[in-house]
Amino acid sequence: MKGERIIFMGTPHFAVPSLEALWWAGYDIAAVVTQPDAPAGRGQHLVAPPVKQFALAHGLPILQPESLKPPEVVEQLRALQPRVIVVAAFGQILRQHVLDIPPMGCINVHASLLPRWRGASPISAAIAAGDAETGITIMKMDAGLDSGPILSQRAVPIQPDDTTGSLSERLARVGAELLIETLPRWLRGEITPIPQDARLVTLAPRLKKEDGRIAWTRSAAEIARHVRAMSPWPSAFTTWKGRLLKVLRAEAIACPTPAPAGTVVVDAANGVWVACGEGALRLIEVQPEGRPAMSAEAFARGQRDLHLSMLGA
Repeated sequence: MKGERIIFMGTPHFAVPSLEALWWAGYDIAAVVTQPDAPAGRGQHLVAPPVKQFALAHGLPILQPESLKPPEVVEQLRALQPRVIVVAAFGQILRQHVLDIPPMGCINVHASLLPRWRGASPISAAIAAGDAETGITIMKMDAGLDSGPILSQRAVPIQPDDTTGSLSERLARVGAELLIETLPRWLRGEITPIPQDARLVTLAPRLKKEDGRIAWTRSAAEIARHVRAMSPWPSAFTTWKGRLLKVLRAEAIACPTPAPAGTVVVDAANGVWVACGEGALRLIEVQPEGRPAMSAEAFARGQRDLHLSMLGA
């Protein structure tokens, strides 16, 4: 509904297509609320989040509160008089005093088919679990963790080579499309929210760097999914001679010869592969600590004692 006054809350690249779609649709964006600039790169210089960069380029008002809890922040939002608040990967929890500000509530663009994968890392969780599909849910937010009633959903197949990065890009576009289809109907009162089935809830907690560590006792199929789920962050990793070794691309294969889990084998037929709890993982691209990414074969050529060594020890 063109001209409706809204507040948009979002931070990473995933949120940008939704904000852009609202802008193109002619909504009155009273403010874009995003996380504070954060240090990045070797120099740790402050970098504006992607949503802020879009807002700056299009002349949209920007708010970057450290927290939404202070009364003065809540009053600042209330003074903008939004009819609805749209949230997409904002990165802060909205308490009830914020949820109560807009007459039509706060709606969230969530990257899963709720109630499956509530939480901060739904895309990674879906890939790691081997799900055949995921999707987008537009939900009316409540005070729980992604527990509000559903306004609309759209399924998206997970491709065999999808990483969290590639799937996130597709879901971001689908999320923007579904938002623009759903929001006018919600504002016109044409949608009856559907409660989530609490029996089907699964959780996807926020990822930590340590979550990228590879457990070679798991099956090769699980580890291959893990590699894709951890890309681009925090990256799947193991250790070689006590130093970090990131596994950027890999594929599961049948184990050519029996070997203890974690054993590296280099042969002409399969290249560089690692024995797993079941099957083997063929390494395609790796990144040794302090060095650029390279093919597994190039890494092996520089490590004469790699054959029959143990990773992760």
